[in-house]
Amino acid sequence: MSPLYRILSLAALSALLAACATVPQPLQGNFAPVSTASVQQGGTTANGTQVRWGGDIISTEPGQQSTCFYVMAHPLDNEARPIHDNSNGNTQGRFVACRAGFYDPEVFKPGREITVTGAVQGVVTRKVGDYDYAYPRVEANVVYLWPKRPMVVGYPYGPGWYDPFWGPYWGPGPYWGPYWGGWYAPPPVIVVRHR
Repeated sequence: MSPLYRILSLAALSALLAACATVPQPLQGNFAPVSTASVQQGGTTANGTQVRWGGDIISTEPGQQSTCFYVMAHPLDNEARPIHDNSNGNTQGRFVACRAGFYDPEVFKPGREITVTGAVQGVVTRKVGDYDYAYPRVEANVVYLWPKRPMVVGYPYGPGWYDPFWGPYWGPGPYWGPYWGGWYAPPPVIVVRHR
């Protein structure tokens, strides 16, 4: 199998999987393209607007009647899951989402990903260090906790060194790459799970 054929096959498979991606049923619906920044600046002008926002939990605070989730906002992908691209510092500020009932802070831990839907209800000012931060507030009707996803840290060798039938420079065959005289076994994948 030629390297070009493998690359094209992987691209086609990726496109197929992306086309199959769907938003989980509880998060489906039509939502206004309102950002947390526009609510911060506009104060109460967006009140009542239905939004779908997501990100990483900063803290979970149960109260007598409801639980509030303080969240570092991220843009959402085509499944409505938060996108993490730390190379660009790709966050959208912070927001707080409150929902009736008790949500266990040991389940909804800092760093876990959530997506919420609900109505914007102005802003809530709260200290971040010594700074008074205006959190856009969402009265949530859905709080969707995403399953933890494994994060691949890396391989000890670069691309092209994993297939026993093809090396980056030597062509097909069992004797190639850094291990002459036998089959090459792929290195272990290092996986780190989120908290």
